[in-house]
Parts: sequence; structure tokens; C-alpha cells
Amino acid sequence: MVSKKIRVLVVDDSAFMRKVISDILNSDPEIEVIGTAKDGVEAVELVQKLEPDVITMDVEMPRMNGLEAVKKIMEIKPTPIVMLSALTKEGSKITFEALEAGAVDFISKPSGSISLDIRKIGEDIIKKVKQAAKAKVVKKVSTTRHKPTIKEEKEEKKTLPQTSEELTVPDSKLKEMCVIIGSSTGGPPVVTEIISKLPKRMPPIFVVQHMPPGFTKLFADRINQVSKLNVKEAEHGERVMPGYVYIAPGDYHMLLTKRGENVYISLDNKMPKVNGTRPAVDITAESVANIYGGKSVGVILTGIGKDGAYGFKKIKEKGGKIIAQDGKTCVVFGMPKAVIELGIADLVLPPSEIPEAIVKFCKEILGG
Repeated sequence: MVSKKIRVLVVDDSAFMRKVISDILNSDPEIEVIGTAKDGVEAVELVQKLEPDVITMDVEMPRMNGLEAVKKIMEIKPTPIVMLSALTKEGSKITFEALEAGAVDFISKPSGSISLDIRKIGEDIIKKVKQAAKAKVVKKVSTTRHKPTIKEEKEEKKTLPQTSEELTVPDSKLKEMCVIIGSSTGGPPVVTEIISKLPKRMPPIFVVQHMPPGFTKLFADRINQVSKLNVKEAEHGERVMPGYVYIAPGDYHMLLTKRGENVYISLDNKMPKVNGTRPAVDITAESVANIYGGKSVGVILTGIGKDGAYGFKKIKEKGGKIIAQDGKTCVVFGMPKAVIELGIADLVLPPSEIPEAIVKFCKEILGG
């Protein structure tokens, strides 16, 4: 029996890129490009007419950009969408907004067609489209919101939602434990939601989100705008502090080392990929287990594959607590499912309930 091909709609304002992406995708026997569109307006029309399984969506286009197209498509015909994002400030801003609007993943688009490493980006596009075909998307009704002023942004930061309970233990105690969050496909909006609801006083939090180089700093900056915690891209050699969230940089494994009473971050881009990715949740989670032992809370979120299962098992063996995102709310129920199937999850929850559970476990571990 011949399996059904993944039917793809390619959207890009460049005729050259439409041809390149179509050729790449058609080179795989499991994928078939069924149409192309030069802007968001055409994309919305063709989605209704052709009903593709997956869409690759350029970010910056005339008439209707990628973000507006995603919002429209998620309203009228929810379809897994992979964004093709140029690493520019505007491009990345639109990409993250598109993920929040329902796009399932994105690919970093090389700048300049001449220098395109076709083979390298080709493998990535094929892989992401196949992953997206397994994603679960739901109808989203977009709400238009005016662009906040700087004053409004500051006011918003002061009144951010948070869990009802604060951690009352001293900073010296907060230093003794940590939280690790691992996620992949569909993860950025969920990570943002969880961190934005945590109180200001927390143990150090390590985040491993599968994401290409360049975007992790922008991701950190974006979460920092809506969080009471200090969110930053991790730097090699920096000392770990309570009240901080450290995002693993793209293409670097994030490890931890202890010297005296202090823990330091060690970044490595020479170690091979683990579970096909760098950074890998397993690498950081094993480091957490070795340094913090049972004084750890592990949170595994939406994503394809099983990255994190091995490392979280190490944390559990040391007496740490594990929270997994439930299948109903995952874009891809892969990574949490692998953890749940090992029998190591203490709680299986939707994202809305995870912040409170993290605080509860921190209070149990620290006794305060």
C-alpha cells in the first residue's frame, strides 16, 4: 500500500525561493508541492481551494505579510504552518508573533540567494515539513491589539500575572535548587506563557528550546518583556543566580559546573548533536541531575522525539520532581509522551496549570 504524500503549499514573494523550496520538497518521495503563492492574499485563497497538509510561509511579503496570513488561515482553515524567517529584527519579531498566532515551527532563511547552502537548508526544510505534518493545530480567532507605548509596556510589566504564592525562603536557599524546562516544536508560546506567570523570586531556571542560532537571544528578550524574572540568553562562564532564566543558545549545548558554592554555565558547540539537536534537553538535564540532584524540578513540553527523557530520568532517580505537558494541549505529543511512558512524571498538566505546580514543588523542596 502506497502511503499518502504530504501535500505542501509554498508561500514566498521571491520566484527564485518558490522554485528552490519546491524543488527541495519535491525531491523527497514523501512530499508533494501542490501549489505556490507569492503573498499572503494568494496563500489564504489557495489554502481554501487546495487544502494542503502543510504550508511553508515567508515572513516579509507585500500586500499581506506572513503574520497576517497565519492569523487568517488559523481562523478559516487551521493548517500546520512552518515560517521561513530571515534573521532580522523585524523578521524575528513577526516570526515569534506568528508562532503565538498558531504557526507550529520556523526555519532560519539564509540571507542572499547566491550564498545559499541548498543541501543544508534543504534537509532542514524537509525535516520541519515532515514534523509539521504530525502537528495538531486548532482554530484561533485573532484579536487586534494596538501597539503599546513604552509607558504602557512598563505599566504592563509591573502588573504581570503570576502564581498566587511567592517563595519566602532567602536567596541563599534559592541557590540550592533549580528548574529546567525543555521543549521543541510548538514550544515558544508555551515557554513564554509559563515563565510570564512565575513570581519574581525563583531558583535559577534553565530553558532548552530547540531553536537555531541567533533566534535564542531574540526569544529571551521577548520573554523578558513579559516576565517578572530576568530572562537572558546564557553566556559561557557566567555564574548562575536566583531570579534568572537562562535560555540555551542555538547550536550550543548548555552544561553546568560547580566551583565552591557557585554554579557556572558552560557552553559547548563542539560536542556532537544529541537526539539530532544542539542544544539538547538531555545534556542540560543530566548536568542538572549531577549538580542539583533531588533539588530539581523538570518540566517537559511539546515537541517531537524523545529529547529530555534520558536526562529527566536522571533527575527523577536523584529525587527531583517532573512535570509533563498533557497530550491534549501539545502541538506534538512526543517529548512529554516519552517522559510519561517512562513512568517518571509526577504531574501531567496543561500549560495554564504548570506555573503553580512549579512553585508548589519548589516550596516542597525548599521547605518555605
